[in-house]
Amino acid sequence: MATVSLGTTPGGTTPVGTTPGVNTPDSEKNDEFQEHEKILSPDFLSTAQITDLLTEDVDGIQEKLRIFLNFKNLHTHLKDAIILDYYVSGFMWAKGMDFSVTQYSKFMTLLDMLLHNLRTLHMSLEDSIKWFGEVMAEIGPRHSQKKKEWNIFDVKQANAIIDYLKISLFQHYKLYEFMFYSTREEIVIGTEALLCEAFSHHTSAQVN
Repeated sequence: MATVSLGTTPGGTTPVGTTPGVNTPDSEKNDEFQEHEKILSPDFLSTAQITDLLTEDVDGIQEKLRIFLNFKNLHTHLKDAIILDYYVSGFMWAKGMDFSVTQYSKFMTLLDMLLHNLRTLHMSLEDSIKWFGEVMAEIGPRHSQKKKEWNIFDVKQANAIIDYLKISLFQHYKLYEFMFYSTREEIVIGTEALLCEAFSHHTSAQVN
């Protein structure tokens, strides 16, 4: 397909020429780069939001993320409290890894998309792990030197992310599924206590 370039005239825009749609090595490389840039996009948190959160302690991070997520009353909404904990724990873990702002951005977007896949797409644990592996193959370290500049995380960081998600999400996947797919009436008081205990245990493990 030919592409049309537009020229500006006093009366508006006018076609001034056509360029044959020829694929060159440079254009193919640019297309591939643009496809790579779509990985984990759009960002869950903006650069300004991440920079702002980095100035806060854990209580400040929790409060700002609560406002960002529009959670009103955590005391009466167990589900919202657990989701907030998921993001706060992830951000605090990343803080300990001393990530760059770009790495924070991709990591928090990764957390958000994994939760979206589970909550909205009802993705199974097996499919979620497969999706996660494919994403890490794109943003993690590469054996090929050709695309080394695309690396977002080095080997140590990528392995740490994998280990973190094993204990923070995948290990508790069934609990998250129960929480998202059950009605409020089905989550009886005893089950709520069990969920709170389970999530508090894995949160303390992440912090430690």
